[in-house]
Amino acid sequence: MWKQSNAWTSDVTPWAFVVRLGLMAMLVIGGAEIAFSQPRPGGDPANALSGTASLPDGIFIYPAQGAPGGCGENCSDWLAAEGRVYWDGYKRIIAGLDRFANRKRPVFLNIRGQSDLGVAMGIGRILRERGIEVGVGQTIADRCQGLSGPDCLALKRSGAPVHASLSSIGTCDLACVLILAGGVRRMLPEDTTVAIHSSQVFNRLGLNVTDEHRQGIHARFRDQSKIYFAQMGLDPALADIIEANYGSARGTQLSRADVIRFRIVTAR
Repeated sequence: MWKQSNAWTSDVTPWAFVVRLGLMAMLVIGGAEIAFSQPRPGGDPANALSGTASLPDGIFIYPAQGAPGGCGENCSDWLAAEGRVYWDGYKRIIAGLDRFANRKRPVFLNIRGQSDLGVAMGIGRILRERGIEVGVGQTIADRCQGLSGPDCLALKRSGAPVHASLSSIGTCDLACVLILAGGVRRMLPEDTTVAIHSSQVFNRLGLNVTDEHRQGIHARFRDQSKIYFAQMGLDPALADIIEANYGSARGTQLSRADVIRFRIVTAR
């Protein structure tokens, strides 16, 4: 049981404490081995999210520079965050933000593939604690034209800013929404669809999860997601859509009116 205290130490702000609680809650949801994930439609989440190794297609951050207005009004520099959200995703994000902390820039997300939703929620809290604006879009690096995938990845991981442009992506899925929610300002192109797909509980080490344990993790994630959305300024009713699709083969596509109603994007 959590015990609330009204006494704050001088080096920990109330919001930073909330963020730390959020990370702890994320670990309770996922545990050391159990995770709440969004699988690919018809896919098995354990195939991609299992194990303990840090995988090469995991989410990472790199700096990008574009034309004036390339990332919004009076914005030409941003941080790109792309890849899958694995168990170590929040550590990757902290490392990237610390590495490029010389000035504050918006973060643009391109989340791909099945992801750990508890970790995605933790990343959103980290971004909010740092006061970062978050958008959704694909960063297209000029120098990647003609390069192989590994060479393009090496260029992005070099740490040097890449000259690039932003392009909208087709879908912002549930992991994308959970991270986007952390932005102090949230930007989503009108031609990007928000899709809430099925989610489920699995053990990333490949072991079976008992029905009782599964139900407990499911209930904790449901409750934590409502709290999270409320704290981030979104409509907590968004968690009801996640709940309705839990463990099923169906998904829910949100209209632009829904995106605005649930406050997934912020007012300009």
